[in-house]
Amino acid sequence: MQISGYEFPDDLYYDKLHGWARVDGNVVTQGLTSFGQAVAQEIVFVEAPRVGREVKQGDTFMSMESGKWVGRIAALVSGKIVEVNEELEWEPTLVNESPYEDGWLVKIEMSDPAELDNLMKADSPELKAFIEEQAEQYKDIL
Repeated sequence: MQISGYEFPDDLYYDKLHGWARVDGNVVTQGLTSFGQAVAQEIVFVEAPRVGREVKQGDTFMSMESGKWVGRIAALVSGKIVEVNEELEWEPTLVNESPYEDGWLVKIEMSDPAELDNLMKADSPELKAFIEEQAEQYKDIL
């Protein structure tokens, strides 16, 4: 689905920090949306968390940087980090070039799948309104 000219795949979940989650069984792959990376501009550094770390939905657990921005990344679900995208250490711009595929951040083994209800789907009116508001707010850099 397109919102304000940015792609939001229908099969993903979204939060208001521009994160996305792809669910595969009890593992959630998390990344930064195409809109989020456009606002951040070119990502120059990604601080990856360690595998095995326990995270809680909404708590920050990693960060990334662009030229003039440092972003704290919050977990979309609670659980244990089972994989990190080590490619980002050498090629952080993958977040910009391929936000929904090669630029994923981490994989989390969910401890409570009911937390997905706290996230938005691409076709939700809430996500559409939020992204349109953000697009207006950031129009000078987009």
